[in-house]
Amino acid sequence: MRGDTLVIFARAPRLGLVKRRLARGIGAVAALRFYRGQLASLARRLARDRRWRTVLAVTPDRARARWPAGPVRRPQGGGDLGARMQRALAPHRRAVLVGSDIPGLGPADIAAAFRALGRAEAVFGPAEDGGYWLVGLGPRRPERPFAAVRWSSEHALADTLVNFRGRRVALLRRLRDVDTAADLAALRCAAPAASRLAPAMPASPAQQGGTHP
Repeated sequence: MRGDTLVIFARAPRLGLVKRRLARGIGAVAALRFYRGQLASLARRLARDRRWRTVLAVTPDRARARWPAGPVRRPQGGGDLGARMQRALAPHRRAVLVGSDIPGLGPADIAAAFRALGRAEAVFGPAEDGGYWLVGLGPRRPERPFAAVRWSSEHALADTLVNFRGRRVALLRRLRDVDTAADLAALRCAAPAASRLAPAMPASPAQQGGTHP
């Protein structure tokens, strides 16, 4: 796997600017705490693995923030999510890209993705909501791998796969990202092994005394 690159997409951890849907359910402060803890935990778990080089792709490009130590940082640049993802993956012959809101994600998943790229031209990690928590591309890739995708919808993975028609695609295990209070509640009810991978969970609004955005 030498020469492989892992890209972690991250937004500057600022109050009111991250996990807005989650914040509607648990409050802006709790959502920020969750995001900051999850990003630090994910970077720590994945960046220390020597089987790949880890890059933190950040937005806004020049944001001053308390970023995780270790990974080299690169700006995401402009455009929609697809344009920014394509830009982050483009310089690398084999690269895997993940978001920062998947508490169950670990090094074994990244290693599985790079193994899959040994036999397929692309690999995806399906999410419970119809999107995907991971995308990996090998050297043979479509010119516009993320064209006409309905982002933040249950169609995101299906739309993306249309761009890979006729190509070998591998799928990894299905995971849940944390976008809403319901997602967070489901995470709390998950198996103990998954809970050990997650950072400390923020309390519910009732437990916090009714915190709101």
